[in-house]
Amino acid sequence: MKKTRFVVSTIAFVLLGIVTSNAQKKISSKETFTKIDNYLSHGTSNGFSGAILAIKEGELIINKGYGLANKDNKTLNNPNTIFDIGSNTKQFTSTAIIKLAELGQLKLTDSLSKFFINVPIDKQGITIHQLLTHSAGFSESIGRDFTEITQKDFFEKLFASKLLSVPGEEYSYSNTGYSILARIIELASGQPYEAFLNEYLFTPAGMLQTGYLLPKWDTQQMSHGYNRNIIETESTIKRYQETGDINWHLKGNGGINSTQNDMLLWHKALKTNLILTAESFKNLTTPYIPMNSKKTHSYAYGWVVNHSISNALRISHNGSNGTFSHSLIWYPEKDLFIVYSTNANSEKVESIAYVVAKIILEENYSPKPITDNVYSFTMNYIKHHSTDKSNELITLLQENYADNFTNASLLNTIGNLQLRSNENLDWALELFKINVQRYPDDGNLFDSLGDGYKANNLKDDAIKSYKKAIELGYKDSQEKLTELIKN
Repeated sequence: MKKTRFVVSTIAFVLLGIVTSNAQKKISSKETFTKIDNYLSHGTSNGFSGAILAIKEGELIINKGYGLANKDNKTLNNPNTIFDIGSNTKQFTSTAIIKLAELGQLKLTDSLSKFFINVPIDKQGITIHQLLTHSAGFSESIGRDFTEITQKDFFEKLFASKLLSVPGEEYSYSNTGYSILARIIELASGQPYEAFLNEYLFTPAGMLQTGYLLPKWDTQQMSHGYNRNIIETESTIKRYQETGDINWHLKGNGGINSTQNDMLLWHKALKTNLILTAESFKNLTTPYIPMNSKKTHSYAYGWVVNHSISNALRISHNGSNGTFSHSLIWYPEKDLFIVYSTNANSEKVESIAYVVAKIILEENYSPKPITDNVYSFTMNYIKHHSTDKSNELITLLQENYADNFTNASLLNTIGNLQLRSNENLDWALELFKINVQRYPDDGNLFDSLGDGYKANNLKDDAIKSYKKAIELGYKDSQEKLTELIKN
C-alpha cells in the first residue's frame, strides 16, 4: 500500500509539474505579447503603422495591426489588411520553380538556352540555380517598377546588357534574374506566372488574398502607402488593375500583395510539406552562395540563411518598395515564425521584425522606443511653426537627427515636397535658402532655390538663382531660366 501511495504521489507531482510548466508557458506568452504590444502601440504616436504576427511552437504569440491602413476613412491595420510584400515575392517564384522540378517539367541545372532563343553567347550557359541564388551576373534592374515595357523589349534589353560578373562566381542581388525565372515558369508550365502560383501554391495553402490580379480582393482591406509617413499612395493593386497586367520590371521579383493571415497559411503549408516535399524544402532553404566576405549570410532560393540570435539558424527575407516594407523571419530550430508588414516605411521602422524576434528570444531584452523619422518630424515641425523658427528647427535636427542631417538631401527633399503639395511655400523657400548657405557650391540646390522663389512669385530672385545654378555646372536650370525670362 505504501508503494502504491508513493506511485500515486509521484504521478501527482509529475502532473503538477506539467500543469505548472504549461501555466508558466502561458504566462510567458502573455508577458511576451504585452512587451511586443506595448512597444508597437507606443510607436504609433511616432508614425508606426503596420502589422505583426509571431507564432512559436504552434502557439500564436501575437497577430495584430497598428495604426491606419487608410488615413482618409480611418481604416485600421489588422491581420487581414492587404500589404505589398515587395521582394518576398521571390520566395513564391523560387518555390514555383522547385515545384516544376518536382513535376519533372524542368531541372535546376537547365540553362537559358533551353528556354530562350537568340541568347547571347555569354549568357547561354546561365542556369536556373544561378538565377535563384543571384549568382548569374545580371544587374539589379533595367528600369523602374511601373515604367511601361513590353515583354519583348524587356528581355531584349536585359539579354543585351553587360553581366556584372562571370556566372556562378559572385553574389549580386538581381531583380531581373527573378523576372527571368517568372518567364521560365510560364514557358515550362504553359501558364501565366500568376496563374501557376495560384494553382500550385496559393490555392492549396488556402491563401485567397495573395497575388497581383487574380484574387477577389477585399477592397475594404487594401492599405494605402505612406512613404516616411508623409507621401500617400494607393495600393499597388490599383496600378495592376489600371493596366490589366503585371509589369515585367516587377513580375517574379516583387509587387505581390498579401495579408498576415495568408502568410501564416504559407508558413504552415511549407512546414507541413503541403506545397513541397521535405527534400524540396531542404533545397529551397540550403545556403548556397555567401553574400558577404565574412560569410555570415548566404543566399538559398528566395531565402537568406544565417546564424543569428542565440546562435540559432535563421532563414529570412525582406522586401520594400520604399513605401511598403515586409519581413519574414523563421527560426526552424526554435519553431518561431514572424511576419511583419508596414505601409509607412522609414529607416526607423524597417527592422521592427528583428526587434520583435529579440523580444521573444531574449528574456531580458528591452527595445529602444520607436522614434519619429526625420522627414515626418520636420514636416510636423513646419506645420506648427512659422519660418522665423527655422534656426530652432536646424538645432533640433542637429541634436536629435545628426546621422540623418549630414548632407543637403533632407532639406532639399522636404522643400520640394512642399512645392509639390503647393503648401507652406514660404517654408520651402526658407529651407532652400538654408541649404545654399550650408552648401554654397552645389548647383542643384540653387536650382531648387530658384524653384522656391518662382513658387513665391519672386521672379528676379528666381532668375538670379537659376543663373547661379548654371554657373556651378547645373545645366538643367537653363530651360527654366529661358522660360522664366521669356514670360
